[in-house]
Amino acid sequence: MAKPELEFHLPAGPWVEAGAPGIEEMCLSSDPVTGDDTSLLRWAPGTDSTPLGAQQHDFWEEVYILEGAMTDLTLGETFSAGMYACRPPGMRHGPWTSESGYLALVSRYRTRSLS
Repeated sequence: MAKPELEFHLPAGPWVEAGAPGIEEMCLSSDPVTGDDTSLLRWAPGTDSTPLGAQQHDFWEEVYILEGAMTDLTLGETFSAGMYACRPPGMRHGPWTSESGYLALVSRYRTRSLS
């Protein structure tokens, strides 16, 4: 199985809470076998992910900020629209706050053997 073939369209999927109040995600496409997915992630103004702590995943994660900004509390740096991150499995990131809220395009995928 792979992600579905989708031509340009207006995504109509539901926004669902993603980890904490104020954080929502809309799945754009996913592969139910591998867990690979692409989604929109949005934070309401004033959201703080401190209760979730720093994050680490067992998959690759790529994030492109479309609107707004967020601050990594560990790094003490703010990242804004137009900025991109590529996080390999195991990379620690966050926790975060967002005064203005933000919207990002996120892709997650697992590496696979070529043999």
